[in-house]
Amino acid sequence: MVFVWLLALLAPALAHAQSLEQAAAQAARQYNAKVLSARTVKQGKQDVHVIKLLTKKGVVKTVRVPDRRKKKPN
Repeated sequence: MVFVWLLALLAPALAHAQSLEQAAAQAARQYNAKVLSARTVKQGKQDVHVIKLLTKKGVVKTVRVPDRRKKKPN
């Protein structure tokens, strides 16, 4: 449930984030936080960027952003 809430919260702000780097930079700006790690994982048929942030208050947040890049056919 928290995952769905986070996606709904971030969807408008991160709608244009395509690459992992873009998604991480946008999440860091949105939360005024430092990026601790960023990776892309497979969830079902979709790739999702998983970004771990450290806020100014010392709280670690994990944000998941769908990879919206068009995939090239294999």
